Amino acid sequence: MNLIQTPRLDLHHIEADDLIELFEKRNDSKALAGKAFTNPLRVLIDFQGPLAWRVPQVKQDPSVNKWFVRWAVLRSTQEVIASASFHGAPDENGMMEIGLGVESAYQRQGFGKEILQGMWGWVVTEPGVNTLRYSVSPTNSASIALINSFGFKFMGEQLDEVDGPENVYEMSADEYRKKFLSR
Repeated sequence: MNLIQTPRLDLHHIEADDLIELFEKRNDSKALAGKAFTNPLRVLIDFQGPLAWRVPQVKQDPSVNKWFVRWAVLRSTQEVIASASFHGAPDENGMMEIGLGVESAYQRQGFGKEILQGMWGWVVTEPGVNTLRYSVSPTNSASIALINSFGFKFMGEQLDEVDGPENVYEMSADEYRKKFLSR
């Protein structure tokens, strides 16, 4: 799977078998085998974030893993500092929703923005992707400021069965390409 690079990060895709083992055994040794980076912060091991939702999807249809979990590796230290994943393949309208988590020691340093730029920059070049979506708790002011910095439109609110109330923001893939990829 293609490596996504940002100014400071390498976004490494986790293969389906490795993702399943990471979730079921809470062990990253297979996923890290042969890699030049390490995971000292135990990203996706101690707090498994999206794995509880992504692994069943991958077990049902391994082809959807293309859209799923990537480790964000800080190039200067070769350590995993975050993860990101789309929620699934493009839906019937071509919508792609993303989630990410940056380890606390690396928050508020622009890594979230870099991860989003890398992930969105890749996905808007994929066939069938028409809309980018970002949902966030209405009390998460840092994430709201982040999504506003991209110029996404506030679409309304939704009630997530796990996370509770969320604000929903969207931008068309065309608009994203024009604003951020045509420079």
